[in-house]
Amino acid sequence: MNRAPERDAGGAPPAAASAIRHLAVIMDGNGRWARRRGLPRFMGHRQGVQAVRTVVRACRRLEIPVLTLYSFSTENWRRPPEEVRALMDLLHDYLQRELDEMLSTGIRLRTIGEIDRLPERVRGALEDAMARTRDNHGLVLNLALSYGGRDEIVRAARRLAEACRDGRLDPAAIDEDRFAAELYTADLPDPDLLIRTGGEMRLSNFLLYQAAYTELYVTPVLWPDFGEAELLAAIDDFGRRQRRFGRTDEQVQDPCTASGS
Repeated sequence: MNRAPERDAGGAPPAAASAIRHLAVIMDGNGRWARRRGLPRFMGHRQGVQAVRTVVRACRRLEIPVLTLYSFSTENWRRPPEEVRALMDLLHDYLQRELDEMLSTGIRLRTIGEIDRLPERVRGALEDAMARTRDNHGLVLNLALSYGGRDEIVRAARRLAEACRDGRLDPAAIDEDRFAAELYTADLPDPDLLIRTGGEMRLSNFLLYQAAYTELYVTPVLWPDFGEAELLAAIDDFGRRQRRFGRTDEQVQDPCTASGS
């Protein structure tokens, strides 16, 4: 069982939080949360919105620059129509209810995914919130909506292929940086930590390219029950890891070894 770390004196954020430039979350378990209580799935999604609010506020206090939430995948369109409608209604309501707080706390809203597939009124609320928070300089709240990692990679490859076909790009110039520039997240750092709630051990088509060296943290806690204590436990666990990026332990401990100095 993960222990909740203590905050520093005076309620300061844990030191490990300062090493996280981008936190990504797979919010899983709403349906199971409802089922265990004999409630309709919709009630699990509704309670999940409260967890979103809690985590967004916590990340803002912890001064984490970017938070990406896997809100609705391309595969989620296959769910029963009534559940999809309920999810879209919750998203629309969330955007309207949280906009004032985003504006007052400096949160900048953005999105990744095929948002043209969203219902018109949801897309309108999303675009309005993004436009109105565009100049904010606090937490970047990045919602993955109608998003799929494979689709994103294919989209990037297609754009590069078109540039090569039209003579605007030399194929030899395509490297990792050039490819990453065609992704939805081109102007964001790769995630340092990816949290998955609900206990499942898979990425579920989320940030497949960007998560190459992301630290993964899986908790059995279902998303509606995930709060600040659970977030701090994940950050504490992250802070006790050694990130090697393909290097040896010795190279990480002595950077001069890696440079040949």
